[in-house]
Amino acid sequence: MTSIAEEYAAALFTLAAEENSKGEVAESLMALRDLTRENVEYLDLLCAPSIPLDERLSLIEAAFGEKLHEYAVSFVKLVCERGHIRELDACIQEYLKLYEASDGIATAYVTSATQLDENERAALKAKLEKRLSRKVELVCDVDASILGGVIVKVDGAIMDGSLKTKLAEVGEIIAG
Repeated sequence: MTSIAEEYAAALFTLAAEENSKGEVAESLMALRDLTRENVEYLDLLCAPSIPLDERLSLIEAAFGEKLHEYAVSFVKLVCERGHIRELDACIQEYLKLYEASDGIATAYVTSATQLDENERAALKAKLEKRLSRKVELVCDVDASILGGVIVKVDGAIMDGSLKTKLAEVGEIIAG
């Protein structure tokens, strides 16, 4: 993590905490993170020196002004203004670390063979929260190579319930 990301995230976190909006800002930042990871060209656009800064800031407002928390939108604008838009993902990650630490939240990184629907996500979240005795945020990814089931990484532990791993274990027993 860069010191730039840490400083920007700490400043945003302090403001959000003072205004009792840590959770809402975190949700907006997670949505923004997902969007920018899926559309890398958007960050390229916001970095383009050929586009005047005021136009880039207008693009941010038009894209997110009505959808994200006002602090998240202002934060992205500030990062863009200062020429650090490439650090946005790192800033978001650092903010989320601060948020999770302050509220005792665990982030579970979930890999599944297909996209989990809302019911599956809710059921998995409830099971993890019961097991960990704290609130859990899911970060989901799809990897068809695991064939089925899920792999969950949380708090440094890996829970591998993938079909690929189970088949490999059966193969080892048979080869035995």
